[in-house]
Amino acid sequence: CWCARMKPRDVMTDLIVLVADQNMLATVRGLMDRRKSLKLGEGFSFEVRPHPEHDPGCFLRGHEFLAPFQRQYCYGLVIFDREGCGSNADRELLEKEVEERLASRGWKGRSAAIVIDPELENWVWSESPHVADQLGWKNRTTDLRTWLRTSGDLLAEALKPTRPKEAMEKVLRTTRRPRSSTIYEALAHKVGLSSCRDPAFAKFRSVLAGWFPS
Repeated sequence: CWCARMKPRDVMTDLIVLVADQNMLATVRGLMDRRKSLKLGEGFSFEVRPHPEHDPGCFLRGHEFLAPFQRQYCYGLVIFDREGCGSNADRELLEKEVEERLASRGWKGRSAAIVIDPELENWVWSESPHVADQLGWKNRTTDLRTWLRTSGDLLAEALKPTRPKEAMEKVLRTTRRPRSSTIYEALAHKVGLSSCRDPAFAKFRSVLAGWFPS
């Protein structure tokens, strides 16, 4: 382990996570509280920081942001949305670009990039009843997924809305609930993780399990 070869005084925290905004920050913090569910070791420390330039900043300058911290953290992770980052390239290509930049700035072998396609809200949507509860849909006569299909936001056989962010915003307008990072953190705490098939989430779990095995 790279971290084990460093002097204890050189390492302050095991992991730094650079994210695009406060909603993503809240989501990551909520997920990190569920390390057992993610099948991770529970003893590692972490810090999450948002990039002031959001998704484009993470994509184009995440390596610059993290460069000064390479002796203070064992591992570095960059997470941002594909939509809004400034590039139309595939998720895997964007991740490769960022990881190559990180490697060139001292993070080789101990960093990774996670690009969510199209955006963070793709991690929100699942068949868990907690989604409806946190979005203010509790006790309505029509269940949330039926309503989304009727509105055209969720195709008949689809598991997630075609436009996950817009669908979430529409639901919140309907329930008159303000969109806030509190919702994202609550969902990250409560929604089941085993059924999420999103490729970016699968990589998130895999990368962390490689660095911090249970």
